Amino acid sequence: MVMQPFSAKLGPHEREQAWAELKSREFDVLVIGGGVTGAGAALDATTRGLRTALVEARDLASGTSSRSSKLFHGGLRYLEQMNFTLVAEALKERELMLTTLAPHLVHPVAFLYPLSHRAWERPYVATGLAMYDQMGGSRSVPRQKHLTRGGALKLFPGLKSESLVGAVRYFDAQADDARHTMTVARTAAHYGAVVRTSTEVIEIVKEADRVTGVVVRDVESGERVTVRAKVVVNATGVWTDDIQSLSGGRGRFRVRASKGIHILVPRDRIAGEVGLILRTEKSVLFVIPWGQQWLIGTTDTDWTHDLAHPAATATDIDYLLKRLNDVLAVPVTRDDILGVYAGLRPLLAGESEDTSQLSREHAVARPCPGMIAVAGGKYTTYRVMAKDAIDATAEDLGEIKESVTEHVPLVGADGYAAMVNLKHELADQSGLPQWRIEHLLGRYGSKLHEVIGLADDDPGLLEPVTHAESYLRVELLYAVTHEGALHLTDVLARRTRMSFETRHRGVDAAQEAAEIIAPVLGWDAARVADEVSGYADRVRAERASQELDNDADSDAARRAAPEVRVGLRQVTATR
Repeated sequence: MVMQPFSAKLGPHEREQAWAELKSREFDVLVIGGGVTGAGAALDATTRGLRTALVEARDLASGTSSRSSKLFHGGLRYLEQMNFTLVAEALKERELMLTTLAPHLVHPVAFLYPLSHRAWERPYVATGLAMYDQMGGSRSVPRQKHLTRGGALKLFPGLKSESLVGAVRYFDAQADDARHTMTVARTAAHYGAVVRTSTEVIEIVKEADRVTGVVVRDVESGERVTVRAKVVVNATGVWTDDIQSLSGGRGRFRVRASKGIHILVPRDRIAGEVGLILRTEKSVLFVIPWGQQWLIGTTDTDWTHDLAHPAATATDIDYLLKRLNDVLAVPVTRDDILGVYAGLRPLLAGESEDTSQLSREHAVARPCPGMIAVAGGKYTTYRVMAKDAIDATAEDLGEIKESVTEHVPLVGADGYAAMVNLKHELADQSGLPQWRIEHLLGRYGSKLHEVIGLADDDPGLLEPVTHAESYLRVELLYAVTHEGALHLTDVLARRTRMSFETRHRGVDAAQEAAEIIAPVLGWDAARVADEVSGYADRVRAERASQELDNDADSDAARRAAPEVRVGLRQVTATR
């Protein structure tokens, strides 16, 4: 028998093949949830030699994992809470991402920490940052640097001079969270995991008191199938309690949703060369360089409405603008805002009613034989969460191999450093400018040739998208041929970030994008029109929700746009 190599490709053919495998195979581990923790758990399990499947009701990273602050950060503020274990863990993971696992996706970013009090504050912050550096914060990035007021204003001229007496510069790391999550899932597929989106778990199958599998529904076709598995891992984030309820009985912990919103403004609206971290009365505020924009966030408020589509309110936006403008020489206004997005943190519920005080650590539990639940945590420590979840499956599977994901680079990492050194040659070969090659390498790493190769028969695909010139037309095609996108929203909101990086929020590029991907997905003209109008409805509803003052009204406005995945519409309407 000739062994067939596994593929990291997640296209229409692979989707059909995955459905056939879900029908016919018994898996050691079935992971529910296509966020970063679920994708990480699938990668961890399959690289231990376990027969693994991952199912996701919507799209990869369609929830929390596409709506974060885009940081792999060491948890500097947790030092103040004396949570040294969490800080050390986060710093280790950040270092792994920067150097070994995802250097093509995760990059250093400098931050300015302004000081507003003379005498006591500088030594206090210096001590904290020295501990941070000592615990691993300066392995592959520079150590802290102390600045006078003048030195700080040279790095960030947009600050009011009276808002600081000096500053400290330090480094963290950032990544496009949705692309990173999708790449983790592709890496799991590369090592043999069955990965399938638009595949909703509608029933937990039990024999006696043991979970033995699930019933899934293809939300695109309505077809159902029973998937057999020795262990089911619930990695659904804010939906953890919903999945637990399907199995009957109570879980070992509860999860509460905390809403955090972010806004984006053009880079030229704020004069600064580095990021900014500001203290607020509740938490911290980040001002983060993001391409040609500034990414500003976040808030931390309880959310009790639609989990799939959290809405940012006018009150949320005004809060960010007020805190930001307290320190800026030239205020930012609502008219400057390019994009807005809201996400939900899955926090472990505790005694406090204040979501900002709930645990940022994670928990793993075995609520019943054959089921593991994992929740909480931070994006940065997803790999540790995944490892702990798969470690816990040993109670049902017996002895399993140790986790090796600390040594498994993500798809696109191998060969990335060499390709960066060859960017001049790559530019000459492709006919693309060098800055474009650098941009593509930061999105696809050593898979760059695979992306550009799709344009061999149609050089026009190497042209920029008409109303979103940061992206090439070929990237939209690659999103559906290799990256698992099934709908226009998947492409515009997650494979690219047009939905919040452009003033039109992707609407002006929707028709062009739909026409590029239609042949691969088998869309006719009517389906193209439906996808384009559906995306426009989504943006319209989001804009309307952002003009309202409270969560209930904003939620109602956001719900006015129907689910793009038709099979989920009834579920959303009845929740």
